[in-house]
Amino acid sequence: MHRLTLPEASISVRALMRKVLLFTTLSLCGLALPEPLQGAVIYRSNEGWSIEGDDSNQVESSAAEQMKKAEELEAQGDLKGALNGYRGLVKRYSLSLLAPKAQRKVGILLDRTGDYDKAYQAFDTYLTKYPRGDDFESVVESMFNIAKLFLEGQKKKVFGVPFAPSMARAQEMFEGIVKRAPYSKWAPLAQFNIGQANEKQGKYPEALAAYQQVVVRYPTDAIADDAQYQIGYVRLREHQQGSYDRASAAKAREAFEDFINRYPESEKVAQARENMKSLEGSQTKGTMDIARFYDRTKNYKAAVIYYNDVIKNQPGSAESEAAKARIDALKERFGEDTLRAGPERAETGAKAQTRRKLQAQVDTTSRPDYAGPPVKEPVPDEVAPSNRPRLRTSAGNLGPVPAVEPPLPEALPADTDLPAPQP
Repeated sequence: MHRLTLPEASISVRALMRKVLLFTTLSLCGLALPEPLQGAVIYRSNEGWSIEGDDSNQVESSAAEQMKKAEELEAQGDLKGALNGYRGLVKRYSLSLLAPKAQRKVGILLDRTGDYDKAYQAFDTYLTKYPRGDDFESVVESMFNIAKLFLEGQKKKVFGVPFAPSMARAQEMFEGIVKRAPYSKWAPLAQFNIGQANEKQGKYPEALAAYQQVVVRYPTDAIADDAQYQIGYVRLREHQQGSYDRASAAKAREAFEDFINRYPESEKVAQARENMKSLEGSQTKGTMDIARFYDRTKNYKAAVIYYNDVIKNQPGSAESEAAKARIDALKERFGEDTLRAGPERAETGAKAQTRRKLQAQVDTTSRPDYAGPPVKEPVPDEVAPSNRPRLRTSAGNLGPVPAVEPPLPEALPADTDLPAPQP
């Protein structure tokens, strides 16, 4: 037995005090102690700290004998004793041919007892210390399975107590697998799941980067087509949760087109095509909402331009037919020349602010995930016919409702109105 010097004694006292503090804290919180402290905590050279009277902490004189002892304890169901035995072998005989096997056993027993975080760390130590070990692939698989548990909602433990699910921890675990074993058969799946973990956290740029790495680094792996599909899907979600602008929709459509071109035999091709149709439908709906907004506020010139965009982008659809009918009604009432775009002037003041507020309501309530009260219809006191948003000057100028507009022609009576269009 090693006689403690003054510095070593100080260290032992501090270590013992930390253990006492931990167990006291757990007791005050009403948590069950994992095990009682029995015997004195002592230190032996080349063996480390152990509890006096616990035979499982005694290291045998050879690696073979120590392995036999640990295996016997495991067979008897003494998992704690077996765990101490395998750890003792790794520490005392780290250069032995049995050390990699013992290190893997440490991870397996921790996994079996439900201490997944420490089990992952034990397997990670195996990859670090024994990168050419015979059980390398098996260890990577065990790490992947633990990381998958966290991805599916496994709670992280704090002082041995399950605390909360941790997508960030799942992400770290998969990143560790890619780093330690970039050429293993589990690396492509781990890289894909990095994207999944980021996506679940709402970190869309990071998710896109992770999926792109799968396509670039593992293009021949079966998971590559799923990664390309997810790129389009994340773009679609960005579009749906954002402003419905053309740029985000175009990126999503391009991603799905790349997926269909690269993997035409994939079972997800049909779903990709449906997603592309939904993108077109959302754009048409936004354009139709703008057209109806102008129509309700009696700016019929601007309404006709946006109705024409609906007809151009979605020919043959129900929205297209409704747009055609409304244009015909407006032309019959006011004449085609009267509805052409004219010179522009700036709109300022409170009326312009009211106009932008109403258009923001239209944009918000038109989204499929909107769950608020119905939008307030504009009334003459709020929006006068003399102040209307600026007209578009070309059919290609499709965008959010602008802030300036021209007056109606003098030939159009100010009190003229038409029935609101039917959706």
